[in-house]
Amino acid sequence: MKVLGISAGSKNGNNDAMCKEALMGAREAGADEIQFINLNDLHLEHCTGCTACVMSLMSGKGGACIIKDDFEWLRDKMMDADAIVWSVPIFEKGASGLFRTITDRMGPRNDKAMIIVGSKIAEETGGKLPDQRMLKDKVVAYIGVGGSDWSTRIQCDFFNQALTPAWKVIDTEVFSWSKCIVMDEDKVNRSHEIGVELAEAAKDYEAAKWVGDPGICPHCHCRNFYLSDDATQATCCACGLVGEVRVDGGKVSFHFDPETEARAHDLLSGKFMHVDDIKENEGKLMELKKTDEFKRKKQAYIDFISATKPD
Repeated sequence: MKVLGISAGSKNGNNDAMCKEALMGAREAGADEIQFINLNDLHLEHCTGCTACVMSLMSGKGGACIIKDDFEWLRDKMMDADAIVWSVPIFEKGASGLFRTITDRMGPRNDKAMIIVGSKIAEETGGKLPDQRMLKDKVVAYIGVGGSDWSTRIQCDFFNQALTPAWKVIDTEVFSWSKCIVMDEDKVNRSHEIGVELAEAAKDYEAAKWVGDPGICPHCHCRNFYLSDDATQATCCACGLVGEVRVDGGKVSFHFDPETEARAHDLLSGKFMHVDDIKENEGKLMELKKTDEFKRKKQAYIDFISATKPD
């Protein structure tokens, strides 16, 4: 069993420490191979949204990214692992930009549903198969380390990172007021426990289940919601299910129509719906691009002003 630890924090800082503590727990629980990576050691560029990977994937050409940096090396390490534990610093309530860059670079060519569709296209056209390791089942856990109690956004960032590859999230833990976390025995032990839980889950993926905070959403356990104006409709910020937030006896709960659960963004069924939506909208855009009106409007913005750049 291979367990990979990834820290997005400063070198030899609190995130490194908690990530390594979790790896100690994983090794204790039977991981025969552990590896640790600090993202600050890598050269990682931002996703530009060029969609070259999507066009390549959907035309049976494999779905490669045109950016040449260390992401492919990191992706190889992630794909070969059976389980991954992440430790991420909390910047202004949410995950650091470095972690968000990884989230952006993971999609859409690493989306499980799109890999399946792209594989079918490649087989039918005699093209290049996308990396089949992306279809490998994987369990993940996340640790967030913050210096205060400004930490209410990060759990949603964690779920979003696991969303594209459809990794099964076992636990998310958020440590507030944790500048001195290495001296906090309870938090250190909790990080160790997360590593144990992760390794145990990797032993039997089918039986693996969420072991963290029950949360509010009964589907994904997230605590972040987008509320509509009339306060009768809410959308889970992680899985995207739409329902109603209720308060009964001082306890908050979230309720959705069970028949809509297949639309959840973290399920393969929901992902295929998303692929269909993208296909439909990309088709509309391609047709619009052929029209004179579209070309005229785009050119007007191009001509209006140019971007200011450093000398």
